[in-house]
Amino acid sequence: MSTEARAEQFTAADWGGGTLPYRVGHRKLGMWLFIVSDSLTFSALLMGYAYLRASNNWPTPFPFYPSIVFSSVMTFCLLSSSLTMVFGVSASSRGDKAGARKWILATIVFGLAFIVLHLIEWQHLLHDGLRPFFLPEHWVQAFTGPDGKPPTPLFGATFFTITGLHMFHVFTGTIYLAVVAARVKKLKHEDVEISGLYWHFVDIVWIFLFPLLYLLGRHIR
Repeated sequence: MSTEARAEQFTAADWGGGTLPYRVGHRKLGMWLFIVSDSLTFSALLMGYAYLRASNNWPTPFPFYPSIVFSSVMTFCLLSSSLTMVFGVSASSRGDKAGARKWILATIVFGLAFIVLHLIEWQHLLHDGLRPFFLPEHWVQAFTGPDGKPPTPLFGATFFTITGLHMFHVFTGTIYLAVVAARVKKLKHEDVEISGLYWHFVDIVWIFLFPLLYLLGRHIR
């Protein structure tokens, strides 16, 4: 046996999984590249949001109840979906396809609950008069600064763009997971693991959005 072959064997044995630690399948690599590129997209949006917020009179329209409580329930749904996704990937790694499907379906339910709650919140904001480039009149009166500077109408544009893009990711993620759940018996464990990577990425993005958009936007009377 050549020195290179023996080194490769020892590396695999030390890793404990029977495979080389730095060997990544092309599908998983593709998902990681997608996650990196999408992270840059959300980072650019959040940096733009931070700049606009710092350079303008920014409204803080979300009261603790119901807005913060409502968004906290949304956050709970996504965090719970991450937990069920972990259970699904774990079941798949053990070869328990039925268990993997059950947990993936539970993940989809939490994801759909998040979307429904988010749409209800959007409906309330739109009914209140918020538009992408227009603030409700009572918002303008409430958040005009002591110097007479009115709040920026860009609040709606940034809020609907960032949360809408994230909600689109959650929606496409539920479709993706539905396909994985339907074909889980024909798929390899790596395919389930890759779907888990995407879902955890969507959840991590929300962990940044929740405090930046909602907690910092809390209206303190």
